[in-house]
Amino acid sequence: MKKNFFINYNLEFRKLLDLDQNLIKSLGEIKSQLKIIKKKNKKVLIFGNGGSAAIANHFTIDLIKNTRIRCMNFNESSILTCLSNDYGYDNWVKKIIEYYADKNDLIFLISSSGESKNMINGCAAAKNKKCFPIVTFTGFRKGNSLSKKGDINIWVNSKKYNHIENSHQFFLLSIVDSIKENKF
Repeated sequence: MKKNFFINYNLEFRKLLDLDQNLIKSLGEIKSQLKIIKKKNKKVLIFGNGGSAAIANHFTIDLIKNTRIRCMNFNESSILTCLSNDYGYDNWVKKIIEYYADKNDLIFLISSSGESKNMINGCAAAKNKKCFPIVTFTGFRKGNSLSKKGDINIWVNSKKYNHIENSHQFFLLSIVDSIKENKF
């Protein structure tokens, strides 16, 4: 008898949330870097496309509200369409980083595929601005283009967008809750 779609879907998703030592270490590194950012009064810039942009929004709100870490995302349609029109969609993240990032700011780049040109170009711009660390959240292929360029990389072993995006959101918000629990 064939299993129910929802049972299979749930079982597949739950496996993605199982933490191994590498993932635990990477999440801890991100938490530590966020504490450093707060202490040095630097800021976090977070970027994503589509569903990942919504995740960036949610993370931004929770990070600001619960930890008082300065965090920005740039999902406002006017700036996104302006920069995309003037510099090409592949370069809007790069331009935002050139305009808003400062040395030692923390950059988050979310791309389910890890192959989004705007995120890859943004990563290069962040390195030029001496932002550190650059944190990537990706899925699909291990060792994708974006994760090869990041300093701390969270990779979800799936080819399903919703599983990847929901895992990214779970991990990001667990970091916020972890910081909130410790109350700096």
